[in-house]
Amino acid sequence: MEQDLTKGSPTRLIVRFCLPLMAGNLFQQFYNMVDSIVVGKFVGKDALSAVGSVSSLNFLVIGSIIGLCSGFSIPVSQSFGAGDTDKIRKLIANILWLSLALGGTFTAITLSLSRQFLHILNIPQNIFADAYSYIVIIFGGITATILYNVLASLIRAVGDSKTPLYFLIFSSLLNVVLDLVFVIFFSLGVKGVAIATVISQVVSGLLCLWYIKRNFFILHFRRSDAKPDGKMCRELLYSGIPMSLQFSITAIGSVMLQSCVNSLGSDIIAAMTAAWKTQTILILPSETIGLTMATFCGQNLGAKRLDRIIKGVRRALLLASAYSIIAILISYFAGTYISLLFINRSETVVLGYIDWYLRTVSPMFPLLVVLFVMRYSLQGLGFSIPAMMSGVFELVARGIMGFGFVLKYGFNAVRFANPVAWAAGDLFLVPMYFYAIHKLKKTIGTELPPDNNLPVTERTDGLERS
Repeated sequence: MEQDLTKGSPTRLIVRFCLPLMAGNLFQQFYNMVDSIVVGKFVGKDALSAVGSVSSLNFLVIGSIIGLCSGFSIPVSQSFGAGDTDKIRKLIANILWLSLALGGTFTAITLSLSRQFLHILNIPQNIFADAYSYIVIIFGGITATILYNVLASLIRAVGDSKTPLYFLIFSSLLNVVLDLVFVIFFSLGVKGVAIATVISQVVSGLLCLWYIKRNFFILHFRRSDAKPDGKMCRELLYSGIPMSLQFSITAIGSVMLQSCVNSLGSDIIAAMTAAWKTQTILILPSETIGLTMATFCGQNLGAKRLDRIIKGVRRALLLASAYSIIAILISYFAGTYISLLFINRSETVVLGYIDWYLRTVSPMFPLLVVLFVMRYSLQGLGFSIPAMMSGVFELVARGIMGFGFVLKYGFNAVRFANPVAWAAGDLFLVPMYFYAIHKLKKTIGTELPPDNNLPVTERTDGLERS
């Protein structure tokens, strides 16, 4: 079902759009975490360390792809808000061509360089073989990752955040079943969980394709639209590459930090794997509110509703800040219990590190609220490069913390590395957001469009509502 975010209460629309997206992201994280849960519980601490030791590399590549796919959807959401159906169809065709080309490129590069990447990460010898087996299989399934994320982003761009959720729930449950089958019954270890992940991604992508074909005629391109358009490809890349680089730059900082953490031994690698995944679960609602703002701002920019954009960003900050208080309390008092999803209770040394880390980092969650909302709002407003540059600030901060402090002070410095990076990103994003609003006031003004009071069903832009 398409959803127009240019009419009605911003708070209600943000919450309504956000909830299915939040559930979807929760399942996406669960989807990614199942590998760690299964190997940690049924194979052992070293297997968990193997999967965790390449998590930053996985985030670097897969996060870049997700960012690229999300960036491709921004012009679609803007065209949807403006009611330009012809441009939407042409955009879809060019997104398809770009996705095919990039899928092959990403796969070839990552598979040929995987071993070199692991050496850069300082993977300990006792877990190197398992780490290599896992990441090679994941990279071999990059095309499946692109398929799902492109199609899911397009569905969300026209306001439907529920359907990708339903397919993701199904594929997540399938991933759990396949993980258990491959690990317990076929004894494939980390290879088994990687294979299960790729198969599940293929299924979720095919389900999205089937649904678009049956229900989203606005996303169907005609034969006349199928020819690659250089100008439109440049527009898509201008939106997608900065968002991809934003993920990449952030992930490179994580890779640098991970490399330093990997030098501290298997216990700390396992502890940080479980702690970072626990943290990811807890901050997910705040991140989802930020993701919602990319579509909200994109549609309202297309409709030239700057007043709604400003109001929406304020409401998003309030909603995410209110949740962050809950996340702080859960992380501080119960975070270690959540981490038992990934590590056995008998690993008391590892659990001690986890508790120490979560109690240090949780009071800093409000820094992430600002980071998420401002970054994705700027993406939706078309300021992709400034949003990307915030990642540079994070990268520099993580590099300084990793090589300047973690190697010298060990785990004591690990606890503060991410909060320092979040603060660095905020120092850039907050003034940039106000600059973007100031610039938009000059270009589109603050007056309401003539059809402001029309209900959605009376719009005359030719878009069907269901």
